[in-house]
Amino acid sequence: MNDMPKVKMTSKGQVTIPKEVRKRLGMCPGDELEFVEGARGFTVNKRLQASPLASYGGYLKGLQGQDPDVLVTEMRGG
Repeated sequence: MNDMPKVKMTSKGQVTIPKEVRKRLGMCPGDELEFVEGARGFTVNKRLQASPLASYGGYLKGLQGQDPDVLVTEMRGG
């Protein structure tokens, strides 16, 4: 007995991912999938994107310990 979700591919190579699978993967429109080949075939995984804010890690480190109100005033030219 196989209760695994099944889908059919269209002539354009498209498939619709069943709602329950999307829900369990936490998928939203625009998410990407990756296909990983292994000894027993392919697995499909939700591709996790790095946070768009990750590249800013430590960006303000030089301002650490300074009064935020003073910094904002200086940024505003006051």
